[in-house]
Amino acid sequence: MEHESAGLSPFDLAAMLVVASALLGWFNHHFIKLPHVVGLTVMGAIAAIGLLAANAFLPGVTLDDTVARLLQEMNFTETLLQGMLSFLLFAGALHVDLDRLKADWVPVLLLSTVGVILSTVIVGLLTWGLGLLLGLGLAPIWYFVFGALIAPTDPVAVLGVLKEEMVDESLQASVAGESLFNDGVGIVVFTILLGAAVTGTDFSLGEGARLFLIEAGGGLMVGLVFGYLGFRAMRSMDEYALEVTITLAVVMGGYALCTALHISGPLAMAVAGLLIGNHGVTYAMSDVTRDYVIRFWEVVDELLNSVLFLLIGLEMIVLVPGVDESIVMLAAIPITLIARAVAVTVSTRVVPAARPKASGAWGVLWWGGLRGGISIALALSLPAGPVRDLLLAATFGAVLFSVLVQRMTLGRVIERGKVPHGGHDAEDGSVPKGLG
Repeated sequence: MEHESAGLSPFDLAAMLVVASALLGWFNHHFIKLPHVVGLTVMGAIAAIGLLAANAFLPGVTLDDTVARLLQEMNFTETLLQGMLSFLLFAGALHVDLDRLKADWVPVLLLSTVGVILSTVIVGLLTWGLGLLLGLGLAPIWYFVFGALIAPTDPVAVLGVLKEEMVDESLQASVAGESLFNDGVGIVVFTILLGAAVTGTDFSLGEGARLFLIEAGGGLMVGLVFGYLGFRAMRSMDEYALEVTITLAVVMGGYALCTALHISGPLAMAVAGLLIGNHGVTYAMSDVTRDYVIRFWEVVDELLNSVLFLLIGLEMIVLVPGVDESIVMLAAIPITLIARAVAVTVSTRVVPAARPKASGAWGVLWWGGLRGGISIALALSLPAGPVRDLLLAATFGAVLFSVLVQRMTLGRVIERGKVPHGGHDAEDGSVPKGLG
């Protein structure tokens, strides 16, 4: 990779992102006092507006050109799809409790498979219709690529609210479990559709299903193998620093193997994280090691999400949305909400055994289906061009609404649905298995 324009190394670029995330996080903690991701999003939007105003009203200021040069030096496909996603999926998997998930495993399974496919199709069809009205001229498959990248949900911000509201713990596990698996499935669907869109080949359901089985099945197998090897290695010792290193080795080594085999690395790491976060926490870790492992991956997850939200804010500075992008950005909000409502309804009400046991679950699953770092990472990894700009604007609109509105009003939805209080784990100070 060349860095002639700005003379910055990959380390320089990473350092700038981490320093900016830390400064914005510090400012939010002391002055704005919003939840971290919400505060970072708000400040990123304010910074973007301020820089755009400076470009427009101050002669000689070309901050957008400077930011554009910096972003061009970052290979998003390499950095995001071949790294960040697996770290995010592994970190998220550590928070899923398999024992509690068993109570509602049927709706979780349907939401993360049927729900993802339904959401992808509905978002694709609705945005395709909007594109025809606006005369955008995009190939239809690109709208379904957007449907796939916006389908994954982010449990991190939601789980905090659910714990505060003392929501039934099986429902908490369902939200986390559904998000984990729909992330993995959504990434596989996105990869398949993006490959067809970039190469221009005709997409067929049969070929798509074949590729899905290969990528998802292979990822599941690698995840099980690496998760088990990591579990056995951690069980043979009680050295917290080395055991944290083993979890890193599982993620990085497992993902490298998946890349070489052309199977789903993120899905593999989700499975490995699920195994280590449950069996590993219960049978292979002392209390000290468990605390270090869980907290280490919480920091990794927080850092990566911070960087991703900062990156999409920088992209908006460069993009400067036009009329079409602004319309698509706004339309993405109701479109994703409609698709989520249909996906949740079909996945939890058509099959009697799939109906969650907790009352008010539908509202929590619908309004609590927040979009976050995974969708941003997938959007940023799209190949440069007008299509990317359009889909990035749509992603920005959906994620911004999700974080600023849905997350902040989820407590009211829970109270209105009268979801009963859960068990006593959250009250007695103990750390539930897999939840840190």
